[in-house]
Amino acid sequence: MTLPFDPLSAPRDKAQLRRMLRAERLSLTDRPAREEQLQSALRVWLTQREDVTVGAYWAIKGEFDALPALHRWTEGRGHGTGEGPPRRIGLPVMNRQTKHLRFHQWYPGCPMEEDAYDIPKPKGTDVMVPTLLLVPCVGFGPRGVRLGYGGGFYDRTLAGLEPRPYTVGLGFRHGYIDWLEAEPHDIPLDAMLTEDGVVWSRET
Repeated sequence: MTLPFDPLSAPRDKAQLRRMLRAERLSLTDRPAREEQLQSALRVWLTQREDVTVGAYWAIKGEFDALPALHRWTEGRGHGTGEGPPRRIGLPVMNRQTKHLRFHQWYPGCPMEEDAYDIPKPKGTDVMVPTLLLVPCVGFGPRGVRLGYGGGFYDRTLAGLEPRPYTVGLGFRHGYIDWLEAEPHDIPLDAMLTEDGVVWSRET
């Protein structure tokens, strides 16, 4: 089993820290068990929410894949039951000029194409505005601090969304860095989920 970083020895340079956390994430020997636990934690957590539009992401570089849990979520209320509007999932599509993300509806089997970063995105589906946004984390710290890939896409997108969606970070427990602090442009997450369940939330 891969052990988490010792926070005292983890590199303070964020670029180096990202590389080390990504390498560790890819080398987790117990990853299938962690994936299963986080899938279960996410499914349970979603039952407590009233959202019907969720923005997600296409998992890359060893990220946790939230789409299986979300697909099951769409089969709940509103899926031909007459109990409310249908639940919808959106995946990000980048605007090359503004570097902001917008979300297009995704469903299993929908047409896909690669974006400028060779990441699959929905092709020709409707734009949707999520009220809940699932955000992948390379690492995370106290009080909703997130360590991403350094591109600033989510921060720019959130700064321009009104109303702002509720944001929940998804990642494995190995990525927790207790000394990690937000930078001035960082927008903190509203909650953080790992294979241990909810590890932080503004509501608790």
